[in-house]
Amino acid sequence: MELNVDADLAARRIAVIQEHMDTEVTQEFDLTLATFDGHPLYEIVPTGQRFDGAEQVMAYYTLTRTAFPDQRHDNVRFHAAADSVIVEFDLLGTNLGDFYGLPPTGKAFRVPVIAVFFFTGDRITLERVYFDTASLLLQIGRPELLTAPR
Repeated sequence: MELNVDADLAARRIAVIQEHMDTEVTQEFDLTLATFDGHPLYEIVPTGQRFDGAEQVMAYYTLTRTAFPDQRHDNVRFHAAADSVIVEFDLLGTNLGDFYGLPPTGKAFRVPVIAVFFFTGDRITLERVYFDTASLLLQIGRPELLTAPR
């Protein structure tokens, strides 16, 4: 099967994702939200979480950046498809704040991530994230969250 990917559109989409990821790191979340098509939507596949709309997505940002204020990306690689861009990267951070009601451990994590960004034109409609939750929790010293009731 051959997929036709418009090179110009793919480049514009990758630039939008780069802005999205950069503003997540700098915690300029209004700019991050502006990379969406007007209705932000995140799915965190391993946990089954879905953040639908600006208010829920902003709550997700607040939760994760409270727990991991230095959260960032490394080794970012982009793969353009017809209706999406797949991004591989390492996610890094240090548990320096409360995480689901638990005090910080001060321990760092590094986990490989795949994020699939879906688009309408050159605006993001959905970010769907895949990563090994167990590795992250074990690295930050929170194995008890592996068996916590949902």
